[in-house]
Amino acid sequence: MHVKAKQVAILGMLAALVTIAIIMASVIRINTLFLLAAASFAVGIAIREFGIRMGVGFWLACVLLGVILSPDKIYILTFGAMALYIIGNEVLYALLMKSGKKSRRMIYMIAKLLCFNVIYLPIIIFFPKLIYPGKINLLFFFSAILLGQVGWFIYDKAYDYVQWKIWTKVRTKLKLND
Repeated sequence: MHVKAKQVAILGMLAALVTIAIIMASVIRINTLFLLAAASFAVGIAIREFGIRMGVGFWLACVLLGVILSPDKIYILTFGAMALYIIGNEVLYALLMKSGKKSRRMIYMIAKLLCFNVIYLPIIIFFPKLIYPGKINLLFFFSAILLGQVGWFIYDKAYDYVQWKIWTKVRTKLKLND
């Protein structure tokens, strides 16, 4: 396998930024989800720039770095799940772009929602204490599911914005267009 020096440098810098964001999420408790979401967006950047295999390897490397360096290991699970959704999102995008379906946009949105819920609902059902340490009742359960869907929508739109607006400008400055 031949890896270009530019790929290694960019993925190394992204991994460093991801690790810093994960560590900062442990230290600055107010912006935890924001920092972990921003860190997971780097996995999508790695996939878009260097392919699914490199992106998954990048994700695994970042999780491993987080396990080694992060003081609060629970945030590694959150980052891992958020980045896993990004991987699913990018795989779905690649598969739908290959298909000749006319209603790709609606299928893509439904598939992304299903991908999110495949990751999110088992956490809510089997491990609700990861989200809320207090007493779990039926109202909390359904509220968590509903708020999770709203959170997914915001997270997904933020990811699209980062990919299409911010990363597009950064990649031209890094001269990745060649």
